Parts: sequence; structure tokens; C-alpha cells
Amino acid sequence: MIIKLAATGDVIRTTPLISGLKKRYENPHITWVTDPAAYQLLKTNREIDRFLVFNLESVLYLTVQKFDLLISLDKEPRAVGLAGNIRAKRKVGFCLSKFGTLDIYNKRSEYALRLGIDDPLKFYENEKSYPEIIFEMCGLEYKGERYRLDIDTADHDYARALFEDKGLLEGGIIVGLNIGAGPVFANKAWTEAGFVGLIDRLGSVKAGGKKIKVVLLGGEGEREKVERVHKASGKKVVDIGCGHSVSQFAAIISLLDLLITGDTMALHIALAHDVAVIAIFGPTVESEIDLFGLGRKVVTNIDCAPCYRPSCDRSPNCMDAISVEEVLEAALSVLEEEGGFEREG
Repeated sequence: MIIKLAATGDVIRTTPLISGLKKRYENPHITWVTDPAAYQLLKTNREIDRFLVFNLESVLYLTVQKFDLLISLDKEPRAVGLAGNIRAKRKVGFCLSKFGTLDIYNKRSEYALRLGIDDPLKFYENEKSYPEIIFEMCGLEYKGERYRLDIDTADHDYARALFEDKGLLEGGIIVGLNIGAGPVFANKAWTEAGFVGLIDRLGSVKAGGKKIKVVLLGGEGEREKVERVHKASGKKVVDIGCGHSVSQFAAIISLLDLLITGDTMALHIALAHDVAVIAIFGPTVESEIDLFGLGRKVVTNIDCAPCYRPSCDRSPNCMDAISVEEVLEAALSVLEEEGGFEREG
């Protein structure tokens, strides 16, 4: 049994564990408990035998069962509380101590615990990716196992119909700009001015006869931001809308040639579907993200980053310090490496 509830991007980052468990154990039966948003993405994964949404019904259902192995990967109270009430022969990962504080079940999880409380270790010393860390917690050997996501037929057809309606399937290179990010950490998304400047520069690129088509992406919470960028860019890009479900959003990303984004769920969705990425890092740590050879990282050079702060009053901030030229050069270099694109002049 795997407990990994949120955030959705982190749930996607956990999916390599499925391959590791399949290699280690003969025909294992895997139960995974997660939140509704992640469930919508992972429910089509045929290698997960039983997928449950975290709620009272599933908790009551699970507490009368017994597992051979429990893997507890979230630090939040509801997740470790559930882990403590599950019967299992062996448990790994995070738990609650008798005092109600965060603790660990096994020695191999100590490094992961330290990453949450030791800033120098997390910010400057750690070189392990997140999949590598969770494999270590479980006593598994990490061999570069990839994210695992599938798109169901309905979502695939939805995305293709949307792209066809917007004229995006008529040839050319489709570049998606994911301009939003979650609200937990300040400045996790690149600046609106940066995206507007990038749109202008991409429009002037001569690409060996191939046209670069730019698509604006965002969730329901970014609707106004998308509209501002769309307007400020002179409507030179395709606003594909913000009202898609999580699984439809994943299908849309799977049709891109390149995604430019911050450290967000969209980044992990793209990697799961072999879409090249430009990943922009400000307040968060880039070392824990494995791009699997699918793109470039653009990392701020401001001295206070990374910080993981929920608010910031510094000007210029970490994302202000990342220039349009840096992101543009990274994007064009990746497109050249991917093939089918050649800069002129």
C-alpha cells in the first residue's frame, strides 16, 4: 500500500516507484491512496491494482485489511495518521511519534526526514532527485525509472479536437507556455513580462520554414493572468482556455513539442509524456527534479534562492532575475536537439 496524497505534481513524481516494486517483488498487488486531483491522472494506470481516493469511506475500508508493506510518503497529519492505523507486516517512510510529532518508520527514511528540516542540506548539498530519495526510503535500487501516466481515449480525443479547432494540427512546432503555479510558494511562476517578451521573441524566430505556434496554458485560477498575457502579447498566441479538467489538461500537454514552465504539476505531466521542457526555477530546488534528458533547467542566480518562502517583498525577486534571453536560448537549443527545427541566420 502506497500513501501519497498531494501535491499532484509530487504524486506524479512518485510513479517511478511502481516500476521499482514490480522489479523487486513477484507480481505485487499495489493499492494507492491519493487525493481526487491526482486520482484523475493516475486512474488509467493499469499497473496500479487498486486506486482509492482519500476519504472516510476508504479509510474505514483500509483499516480492516492487512498489507505486507506500507509505504508512507507524505508528512501531513492526515496521511501519517492513516499510516499509523493501517495494519502491515512492514512499514517505511513517515509516521507520527507517540507525542504526535513527525517521525520515521525505518532508518532508510532518515535522509528524507532531514531534507524537511535541514535547509543547508536541502538547498545546497543534496544532489539526489525525488525518485532516488523515495527508492532509498523503500530499500530499492534506483535505475532512472521514469514517471508513468496514461491518457484515456476520451481525454485524448478532447485535446486533439481542441487543437484542431485552434488550427494547431496543421504543421509547425507547438510550444506551450504554462504561466501559472501553485500559491504555496512566492514567485514560483515566471513573470508575466517575461512571458510576453518571450512570445515576441519567438514570433521573430526564423525556423527553417517551420512556424512556431505558441499556446497559453493555465488552470482555473490563472484565467485573468492568461487574459493579461494574451492581450499584452497582441494576441499573437493561442489562448486554449483554462476550464479543462486535470486529465484533459494532461492530454493537452501531451500534444506539445515543448513546454516552458515553472516548477509545477505541468512540468511533471510533460516529462511523463516525453514532452521536452524548459523548467524555470526560482524559490524551489532544482536538484530534486530529474528531467530524464528531456530539456533544460533555467535557474535564477539571485543570492537568496532557493528559499521556499510563502511570501516575498524583494525587488527584483528571483524570477525577475531570469531574462527573456536565457529562456529563449534554452528553448531554441532544445528544439534544435529534438530535431525538425533549424535556426536561420
